Amino acid sequence: METVKTLYQGDLRTRAKHLQSGNELITDAPTDNQGKGEAFSPTDLLATALGSCMLTIIGIAANTHGFNIDGTEVKITKIMASNPRRVAEVVVEFFFPNAQSYSAKEKLLMQKAALECPVAKSLHPDLKQSVHFNY
Repeated sequence: METVKTLYQGDLRTRAKHLQSGNELITDAPTDNQGKGEAFSPTDLLATALGSCMLTIIGIAANTHGFNIDGTEVKITKIMASNPRRVAEVVVEFFFPNAQSYSAKEKLLMQKAALECPVAKSLHPDLKQSVHFNY
C-alpha cells in the first residue's frame, strides 16, 4: 500500500500527500541550490525526520517507564557537503523541560532510545549523527 503521493508543481517545488491522514506538505529546493527556499527542502525533511523519530522513540520509552517528557524541544542542524552534494552531518540537540528531574536510569533510557530510532538506523553510516542531551 502506498504511503505518500508526491506531485511536481514546477519551479523546483513538490507537494506530498500522506495518504493515510490526508496531510500535505510542500518542499522547495533551497536558495543555495536554485530554489526559492520558501518551504522545507528534501534534505531539511531528512534532518527533521531524524530528530522527530528520536523524540518519538524517547516518548515511547517515557510512556513505557512512567515518566513525562512533555515540552521537550529538539533543535536540528543540517550540515551539507559538496562533491557530491549531500547531508554530511545532522546535529540533534534535546532540551528537556527545566521543571523535570530525571533519574540517571531515565536519562540512560532516553539516550539509548534516541539512538535506536528507525530513521537513525536507516541512514548511511557516512552521515554523522551528533546527538546532545540537555537536562
